[in-house]
Amino acid sequence: MTGTLYLCATPIGNLEDITLRVLRTLKEVDLIAAEDTRNSIKLLNHFEIKTRMTSYHEYNKIEKAAVLVEKMKQGQNIALITDAGTPGISDPGEELVKQCYEAGVPVTSLPGACACITALTMSGLPTRRFAFEAFLPYDKKEREQILKSLENETRTIIIYEAPHHLRKTLADCRNYLGNRQMTICKELTKKHEKKIRGTLDEMIYLYEEEDPRGEYVLVFEGLKIEDIRKKEQEEWTKLSLQEHMDIYLEQGADKKSAMKSVAKDRGISKREVYQALLEEKG
Repeated sequence: MTGTLYLCATPIGNLEDITLRVLRTLKEVDLIAAEDTRNSIKLLNHFEIKTRMTSYHEYNKIEKAAVLVEKMKQGQNIALITDAGTPGISDPGEELVKQCYEAGVPVTSLPGACACITALTMSGLPTRRFAFEAFLPYDKKEREQILKSLENETRTIIIYEAPHHLRKTLADCRNYLGNRQMTICKELTKKHEKKIRGTLDEMIYLYEEEDPRGEYVLVFEGLKIEDIRKKEQEEWTKLSLQEHMDIYLEQGADKKSAMKSVAKDRGISKREVYQALLEEKG
């Protein structure tokens, strides 16, 4: 009989947020794989759970996953827990799940606390569509690539950040996302939970005066379609009308079609394009 991997969501702050199902499962499984056993032992002790633990973290995730999968193939049931929240979300759990599927080991998830969803629902920003980026890479080139890909993102954007990197991340986001509306959530579900809404510029100013403390979730408003169109039109105005026309003429368009395309790009009428071209030539 093959064992099962149980992905057990644990509290992100308030211990009362753990589910009865997770508590029962943690007591019944043969082994608990924890991201940080020193942190998780506090949770287990609080709920008087005596199940044996083993470490499973970012630096041993591939080799240790293979060991855990072998145990499950031999019939052991294993629960995976992270330091806080739902395993597999921005943590090494995804590797273990992947190896379980490859080995034919059953996987099930026991839902519960998740910082990105908690922050999103209380942000006051649109929740139907969102882009979750977790922690931005520290590598400068990778970081720039991701932020550049978010420049025209129309979905609500969610980013995690630690206090000692908050100021830099806010500044980097300002460079690529512009002065968007946003909500900063900190210390979610804890005694000093705080939500702050405003523009990115206001948040940058706030944390110039105030030292960042606690764990942060940054929720940014997505760009509106009309704002994207406006940005595109502004880019086109960096060219003269004749330079803009030449782009389409060089692609084989006739003058009438080129003028129509230029008018559409700039959000003006063909008559305005014609008149402006005459003035440029004049």
